[in-house]
Amino acid sequence: MWESIVEVDQDIFRWINGLAIGKFKSFWLFVTHIENWFLLYIFFFYLLFKCFKKPINFIAMAAVPVVVIITLGLTNVVKNGVERLRPNNEPILMDSIQILLKPGNFSFWSGHSAVSFAVTTFVVLALRSQGMSKWIFLFYIWPTTFALSRIFVGVHYPADITVGMLVGILLGWLCSLIFFKMASRLQHST
Repeated sequence: MWESIVEVDQDIFRWINGLAIGKFKSFWLFVTHIENWFLLYIFFFYLLFKCFKKPINFIAMAAVPVVVIITLGLTNVVKNGVERLRPNNEPILMDSIQILLKPGNFSFWSGHSAVSFAVTTFVVLALRSQGMSKWIFLFYIWPTTFALSRIFVGVHYPADITVGMLVGILLGWLCSLIFFKMASRLQHST
């Protein structure tokens, strides 16, 4: 059973990986590097700063790196426990896929997917609590594109991306619940 799931995951990976690499290598390489999303993080911090009153706005901004650290920590524990080879390191795939990056660590689950969905979920829920319009759900374009880039550059399977996304959404939601409790206590104490 497990082998057939892995085989299907590899087949889907091969198909997606082969779709858009050719002409778009530069695009996917740009998208997949976290430092290229620096301005988006600045924008998130700006929105959190503007939408909440002091000192809650500083707590909201500080929560973003906490969400990142928690998500990365859990991701690394699971990756090192599962030890699934990345597609770029898998001998049966190496000759049949496009590889644009060659990280050496493990694949399951995608840290890029988990962190980007965790941060986005936290930010969206925090901003929605302040009455921001539904357009902020467009923020999910970023983690979706970011996560897909990991397949296109040859370093993650679709299952890695999907589980990372689900874990990220869950962690972002849990962190937002903690933030809302802290914010509520702080508002009632002043």
